[in-house]
Amino acid sequence: MRAYRSPMFGNIPPVIKNLLLINIVLFGAEFVLRGMGIDLTRLLALHNIQSGYFKPFQFVTHMFMHGNLTHIFFNMFALYMFGRMLEMVWGPKRFLIYYFVTGLGAAALHSLVNYISLKGIHTDLTALVNTPSPDLFLAFVREYLPNASPEINELINSYSEFPNNSAIQANVIAIADKIFQLHLNTPTVGASGAVFGVLLAFGMLFPNTQLMLLFPPIPIKAKYFVIGYGAIELFAVVMPRSGDNVAHFAHLGGMIFGYILIKYWNSKGIGNYQHF
Repeated sequence: MRAYRSPMFGNIPPVIKNLLLINIVLFGAEFVLRGMGIDLTRLLALHNIQSGYFKPFQFVTHMFMHGNLTHIFFNMFALYMFGRMLEMVWGPKRFLIYYFVTGLGAAALHSLVNYISLKGIHTDLTALVNTPSPDLFLAFVREYLPNASPEINELINSYSEFPNNSAIQANVIAIADKIFQLHLNTPTVGASGAVFGVLLAFGMLFPNTQLMLLFPPIPIKAKYFVIGYGAIELFAVVMPRSGDNVAHFAHLGGMIFGYILIKYWNSKGIGNYQHF
């Protein structure tokens, strides 16, 4: 078994190099343009397809936008560490195809899940509007705004005390609609879906390569590392935490579409890939 040690920043293949540059440039441009009153995230981030801010090109452009320095650092670090070897094995063209297939697949699954989720929120909002009650409003806030502000909690208490007050009811419906609009217009950014696809491919091509974790600092085979990450994402989907703003379905989507594409290439005899 051979340990994998990648020479830092040496011999970066062309696709990886250009992906890194585009992501870094757009990350810097977002901050510069924001100071000029231009919201690049609003334009390029992936919005829900029901949102008025949605544009089809966002399925691609959101992959090059990131929320903060930590977000872009870990995505680009993983892309460099694992994607570099894949591009060397596959070549630039096939790696680029794989990268975009997994990124677009991740976005598609994430958008589908969001579409279904938003229909549920809208159904609950309609029920509250048609038959307003303190219990329905409390349930709506707990489900869709778990970290409610003190003002909203005060409104819940006032509504419970005066359930027939028309002014309070109007305020309650307005707040509920704002919560729906918040979910509707919250954008998604990041290359994580494609990066998880890259991680999956690395584990399939180099299953017994030994990696050194940072936390805890122990060695682990690539195949177990990938399986562990996939299990964590699946657990996060099955047992969601309130206030979690990570697109776990996008991460799983990148891995699922990556697995399907590699299996398809294998069936066509394209490349010589190892398996778990």
